[in-house]
Amino acid sequence: FALVLAALVSASPAFASPELARSKNCIACHHAERRMIGPAYNLIAARYPNDSATVTTLAERIISGGSGHWGQMPMPPQPNLSREDAEALARWILSQR
Repeated sequence: FALVLAALVSASPAFASPELARSKNCIACHHAERRMIGPAYNLIAARYPNDSATVTTLAERIISGGSGHWGQMPMPPQPNLSREDAEALARWILSQR
Protein backbone atom coordinates (compact mmCIF):
# COMPACT_ATOMS: atom_id res chain seq x y z
CA PHE A 1 0.00 0.00 0.00
CA ALA A 2 2.74 2.48 0.93
CA LEU A 3 4.50 1.84 -2.37
CA VAL A 4 1.31 2.47 -4.34
CA LEU A 5 0.63 5.66 -2.39
CA ALA A 6 4.19 6.88 -3.01
CA ALA A 7 3.82 6.18 -6.73
CA LEU A 8 0.53 8.08 -6.89
CA VAL A 9 1.95 11.08 -5.07
CA SER A 10 5.06 11.25 -7.23
CA ALA A 11 3.01 10.90 -10.44
CA SER A 12 0.47 13.56 -9.48
CA PRO A 13 0.74 17.20 -10.56
CA ALA A 14 2.60 19.65 -8.35
CA PHE A 15 0.72 20.73 -5.23
CA ALA A 16 1.21 24.33 -4.24
CA SER A 17 1.63 25.40 -0.70
CA PRO A 18 3.50 28.06 1.23
CA GLU A 19 6.51 25.75 1.00
CA LEU A 20 6.40 25.73 -2.82
CA ALA A 21 6.09 29.54 -2.85
CA ARG A 22 9.10 29.78 -0.53
CA SER A 23 11.14 27.28 -2.55
CA LYS A 24 10.53 29.28 -5.73
CA ASN A 25 11.38 32.55 -3.91
CA CYS A 26 7.92 34.06 -4.50
CA ILE A 27 8.01 35.39 -0.95
CA ALA A 28 10.80 37.79 -1.87
CA CYS A 29 8.10 40.01 -3.41
CA HIS A 30 4.74 38.65 -2.20
CA HIS A 31 3.11 38.09 1.19
CA ALA A 32 -0.13 36.33 2.06
CA GLU A 33 -1.93 39.38 3.47
CA ARG A 34 0.02 42.56 2.81
CA ARG A 35 1.48 44.28 -0.20
CA MET A 36 5.24 44.15 -0.48
CA ILE A 37 6.99 44.72 -3.81
CA GLY A 38 4.12 42.83 -5.44
CA PRO A 39 0.50 42.41 -4.40
CA ALA A 40 -0.55 40.19 -1.51
CA TYR A 41 -1.83 36.74 -2.43
CA ASN A 42 -5.24 37.47 -0.91
CA LEU A 43 -5.60 40.59 -3.08
CA ILE A 44 -4.77 38.58 -6.20
CA ALA A 45 -7.34 35.97 -5.18
CA ALA A 46 -9.97 38.65 -4.58
CA ARG A 47 -9.40 40.24 -7.99
CA TYR A 48 -9.63 37.15 -10.19
CA PRO A 49 -12.16 34.32 -10.49
CA ASN A 50 -10.98 30.93 -9.32
CA ASP A 51 -11.33 29.05 -12.61
CA SER A 52 -9.17 27.17 -15.09
CA ALA A 53 -8.83 30.13 -17.46
CA THR A 54 -7.45 32.31 -14.68
CA VAL A 55 -5.08 29.55 -13.57
CA THR A 56 -3.70 29.39 -17.12
CA THR A 57 -3.40 33.18 -17.37
CA LEU A 58 -1.68 33.57 -14.00
CA ALA A 59 0.66 30.65 -14.70
CA GLU A 60 1.71 32.33 -17.96
CA ARG A 61 2.30 35.61 -16.11
CA ILE A 62 4.34 33.84 -13.44
CA ILE A 63 6.57 32.25 -16.08
CA SER A 64 6.76 35.22 -18.49
CA GLY A 65 6.71 38.09 -16.01
CA GLY A 66 5.05 41.37 -16.86
CA SER A 67 3.92 44.73 -15.61
CA GLY A 68 0.91 46.99 -15.54
CA HIS A 69 -1.51 44.62 -13.82
CA TRP A 70 -0.69 45.86 -10.30
CA GLY A 71 1.16 49.10 -10.98
CA GLN A 72 4.39 49.90 -12.74
CA MET A 73 6.70 47.57 -10.81
CA PRO A 74 7.50 44.72 -13.22
CA MET A 75 7.33 41.11 -12.15
CA PRO A 76 10.49 39.37 -13.35
CA PRO A 77 10.04 36.28 -15.51
CA GLN A 78 10.50 32.84 -13.98
CA PRO A 79 11.49 30.85 -17.10
CA ASN A 80 12.95 27.95 -15.10
CA LEU A 81 9.63 27.30 -13.37
CA SER A 82 7.78 24.30 -14.77
CA ARG A 83 4.28 24.76 -16.16
CA GLU A 84 2.99 22.36 -13.48
CA ASP A 85 4.56 24.36 -10.65
CA ALA A 86 3.32 27.66 -12.12
CA GLU A 87 -0.23 26.31 -12.40
CA ALA A 88 -0.05 24.85 -8.90
CA LEU A 89 1.11 28.22 -7.55
CA ALA A 90 -1.71 29.98 -9.41
CA ARG A 91 -4.31 27.56 -7.98
CA TRP A 92 -2.88 28.03 -4.48
CA ILE A 93 -2.85 31.83 -4.81
CA LEU A 94 -6.48 31.82 -6.00
CA SER A 95 -7.42 29.74 -2.95
CA GLN A 96 -6.17 32.50 -0.59
CA ARG A 97 -9.56 34.24 -0.34
